[in-house]
Amino acid sequence: MRVWRVLAMLAAMVVAWLEGRAASHGIQFFRSQHGVASTMVKGLPFDLNDTRNLRWRSDSPPGHSTPLVMGNQIVVTGFDMSRRRLVVNSFDRQTGGKRWEWEVPEVPLETVHHTTGGVAQPSPATDGERVFVLFGSYGLVALDAGGRLLWERRMGPFQDEYGAGSSPVIAGGMVVVQQDHDTDSFLAAYDRKTGHERWRTSRPDAVRSYSTPVIWERGGKPELLVAGALELAGYDLKTGEKQWWTLGLARIVIPVPVPSQDRIYMASWAPGGDAGRRIALEDWTAAVGKWDRDGDGRLARGEIGNPEVLDRFFRMDLDQNGWLERKEWERHAAVFQSARNALLALRPSVSRGELPASDLLWSHPRGVPYVASPLVDQGVLWMVKDGGIVTQIEAAGGTMLREERLPGMGAYYASPVAADGKVYFSSEQGVVTVMANEPGWRLLGSRDFKEKIYATPVASESGLLIRTVRALYSFKAAVN
Repeated sequence: MRVWRVLAMLAAMVVAWLEGRAASHGIQFFRSQHGVASTMVKGLPFDLNDTRNLRWRSDSPPGHSTPLVMGNQIVVTGFDMSRRRLVVNSFDRQTGGKRWEWEVPEVPLETVHHTTGGVAQPSPATDGERVFVLFGSYGLVALDAGGRLLWERRMGPFQDEYGAGSSPVIAGGMVVVQQDHDTDSFLAAYDRKTGHERWRTSRPDAVRSYSTPVIWERGGKPELLVAGALELAGYDLKTGEKQWWTLGLARIVIPVPVPSQDRIYMASWAPGGDAGRRIALEDWTAAVGKWDRDGDGRLARGEIGNPEVLDRFFRMDLDQNGWLERKEWERHAAVFQSARNALLALRPSVSRGELPASDLLWSHPRGVPYVASPLVDQGVLWMVKDGGIVTQIEAAGGTMLREERLPGMGAYYASPVAADGKVYFSSEQGVVTVMANEPGWRLLGSRDFKEKIYATPVASESGLLIRTVRALYSFKAAVN
């Protein structure tokens, strides 16, 4: 057996112990276990069509957020379309019955894309006593275990026609929020008991992205890994100070960083960033000379003849005055020029400043997902991109092990989850595929829920949760 496989097994044991310890203290948030369930999770079903494996199904208001397991309840956010209200719902973990609902006061809703956007996208978090929920139309709220409001921090709506997507995370007695949008991007931390703002760090160079921060430990000190447009950075958890960074990411970043031992795996892809298919904008002077019909030195939407610009006019028009000016144009052109699509394996060697080129261990340009975050388990990195294309890579050296297509086609917004010797994948169209978590390619089962899925599956000791846009499904230990 190779040395790297032995090290990977030892690392997995340590990670499982740490995650089990975190779970026992009640701390849970989106990808808090990096997509790999605790080794205590056993008996999950692979045949989701067998009705004997279904514990219950409960209707739930539409939403994209991933369910949160908190003690004996499951918390989800959604949008009640009949009342036009944002809500937080709690379901009984054993029966699926509704325990409580908290309703956001009536507010103007953020603008979101008509097909893939949603006003309930960020996933809730918990410290075991409180539930923390972020709505881009309202802000950050803390509820107790019975659904009563403890505190709130108003923020949003943000300048971004896809809405807020990044989820709150919990670390060091704080709730940390990352919000990267067309303007006024920031990273902030709030006391989880009082809601008092501990620190706030502006991210002036960050344009819209939807990644969620990740906590990892380096040199005995916790750091925040923050991925945004073009850049991955490490921030001091106590102060919010940016400590180190590296470039080479896509112009829009949605997957979360994946720490493993002393490495970070970062996947990012966006249209126009692939080699040979890159999008580039004209020089500003040339653009004005070509399209500025009224000679006022700026460009209105009706003057522009470039479809790539017209598709992005809203985000380029930073002051929302209806014209593009030199500063706005050149800022976006620079982002396109610098963007790169790839999966990166990094080992940060410095605590301050830009990482040297030698810290990039390897990169992989194929099969990189737009939305779904990768996972690393047993020395293998898994990722799924639109079209249902799954890529397996040797995490240590970057060698591609396999690339295959899942039964579920179309887009993939949900991230894969490894649990109990299985890997679960969910397509936007509602096909959940179960693969064996082993070398090679062994399909264990597949079910078409015939309901769209944006939320990531949740694997816990009590079973498997699948959330569609219509309902929440709870599957118990398998009988097959």
